[in-house]
Amino acid sequence: MMARRKVAVVGVALSDCGRVDGATPYALHAQAARRALADAGLDRSLVDGFASAGLGTLAPVEVAEYLGLRPTWVDSTSVGGSTWEVMAAHAADAIAAGHARVVLLAYGSTARADVRAGRRTGTLSFGARGPLQFEVPYGHTLIAKYAMAARRHMIEYGTTIEQLAEVAVQARANAALNPEAMFRTPVTVDEVQSGPVIADPFTKLHCCVRSDGGAAVLLAAQEYVRDCRTSPVWVLGSGESVSHAAMSEWPDFTVSPAAVSGRLAFGRAGVRPSEIDVAEIYDAFTYMTLVTLEDLGFCGKGEGGAFVSKGRLRVEGGDLPVNTDGGGLSAQHPGMRGLFLLVEAVRQLRGECGERQVRRSGGALPRLAVASGTGGWFCSSGTVVLGAG
Repeated sequence: MMARRKVAVVGVALSDCGRVDGATPYALHAQAARRALADAGLDRSLVDGFASAGLGTLAPVEVAEYLGLRPTWVDSTSVGGSTWEVMAAHAADAIAAGHARVVLLAYGSTARADVRAGRRTGTLSFGARGPLQFEVPYGHTLIAKYAMAARRHMIEYGTTIEQLAEVAVQARANAALNPEAMFRTPVTVDEVQSGPVIADPFTKLHCCVRSDGGAAVLLAAQEYVRDCRTSPVWVLGSGESVSHAAMSEWPDFTVSPAAVSGRLAFGRAGVRPSEIDVAEIYDAFTYMTLVTLEDLGFCGKGEGGAFVSKGRLRVEGGDLPVNTDGGGLSAQHPGMRGLFLLVEAVRQLRGECGERQVRRSGGALPRLAVASGTGGWFCSSGTVVLGAG
């Protein structure tokens, strides 16, 4: 058997994001992929692995053909927003085992443009069949499930709506430092709370934006790192977990599957949460950030409200900068945003983030980052620990 190889992220990129009228999801895949290859400085001919998963019917075999790829390793895992952390782990395992040398992960979505044009090209739900047939007819949609979970945490642990609003306030503060974020104007807790109610207890700014956009990440075996333009960011450890589909099968609304994926990822990486310099966490809703921080071990269960209320998530002055680009709450959210978490984590570790660059004491660049994606309504989680080269 071939010895397991180290695996690095060698290229990352975003397509045009935010408001992108006139593009197709295929075009956004291609734009992001070209930019990631250019970022790495590798030739497309080296790519022998490909992974994609999109809203609607964008099968990876179709996207690979559009990109001119003929991969010998492919993945189309689809578990919601955590898909990309899960597929990055699968890709790293395949490369380490010698089943691929360079794997491209790519995503593109026109979620915003489709709504504006009245196109029905996909769904943000897991459908209404199977176990969900007993929930959907009663209006128990995706956002209602998150709202119910948030309310349970508030009842169980005394978490306040103002503490949840702080997540949105700090995400917007980070977005203000990102020239590519959709929304950059600072907001206050009062402004978050005075918005229209979407699903109690969430007002509009507790919920992610809807945008167009794409992203791509290139992973390579260690022997290709020397040929790259960029400094390698090593995949140190990963974990994945699937919890439930029906709400009746979720044992505890205050515990997400990140409690499992995080423990696995940190254990395999051999690092502790306290060593992490920057965290990129899926934030379709403010509660998602809070409970994921708890479940990854950055604070105790029930302590998330106090943890986020002290400004800890900010790039400027925060002791654990979270969603440094502004996250799905302010930067962009074109459906399945997990790949964007990996892009931002890599850029932070490479020191490429300009005004929003995280610095350790003494001005040093961050050394360790975690990206943790959540799918469905806490149905799945994928966590990846990354280290600077």
